[in-house]
Amino acid sequence: MLMARSDPSSAHRVDREFAFTEKDFHEIRKLVAEHTGIALSDAKRELVYGRLSRRLRVLGLSRFADYRALLVQSDSPELGEFVNSVTTNLTAFFRERHHFDYFQETALPELVRRKDMQRRLRFWSAGCSTGAEPYSMAMVVAEFFANKPGWDVKILATDLDTNCLRLGHEGLYSVDQLRGVEAARLRKWFTRIEPNQFQAVDQLREMVVFNQLNLMKEWPMRGPMDAIFCRNVVIYFDKPTQQRIFNRFAALMRPDEHLFIGHSESLYRVSDAFKLIGKTIYRRL
Repeated sequence: MLMARSDPSSAHRVDREFAFTEKDFHEIRKLVAEHTGIALSDAKRELVYGRLSRRLRVLGLSRFADYRALLVQSDSPELGEFVNSVTTNLTAFFRERHHFDYFQETALPELVRRKDMQRRLRFWSAGCSTGAEPYSMAMVVAEFFANKPGWDVKILATDLDTNCLRLGHEGLYSVDQLRGVEAARLRKWFTRIEPNQFQAVDQLREMVVFNQLNLMKEWPMRGPMDAIFCRNVVIYFDKPTQQRIFNRFAALMRPDEHLFIGHSESLYRVSDAFKLIGKTIYRRL
């Protein structure tokens, strides 16, 4: 018999494939927050069950309690798979296009004027998923500097999900994934590998460096960063975590450098180190 609808507090239903108790969900939420910074609400219970059930099948387990025991073992190799399973990886090329227009038309020209003697630029895509964002940045950069030789430009692309990073490093995308790329750019910056698959050209792939990074842990880079894209990432964090992350971003940036965040995000009452200049684009104060 199915659990009565009037008992929403229980996470253990007799029709589940795997035993999943309220304690299981509570402990998994704690592990997710500890390792990713993501704050899961009660409404995410079914999402957690659905995503992690795949791992239980792979491992031949029948209870989430056994899976939790595996996760808390010292240096558990399953922890990486766990993180990959619970993180969200929605991405698209030139998503929120106004950011890339501003990057090309305003941010890059300003940087060229200020750094004409040094000619070294470093950008960061924080939460890069499978690479659509940093490769979009790379196309804009490559086109902007096409007639400006002598510049050393690199894009750091980081994410928590190792599967996404592998895909980004390979630079392989289907036709559907490349829908945001105009035909002229697609011809110039991607090579058709198979009828439905393209690969980013070497020039782009050499510009982007993919590395795993947990925004909750230590950051190996010392900066400075000339622009940071961190879009639709911190929306999953609680307010204190957002405050810590944006203050750490600020510490890696010089005054007037740009920070791009997601359309549903805001630094209002989160950080006073940045000034909003329009359409979720900020400057470091």
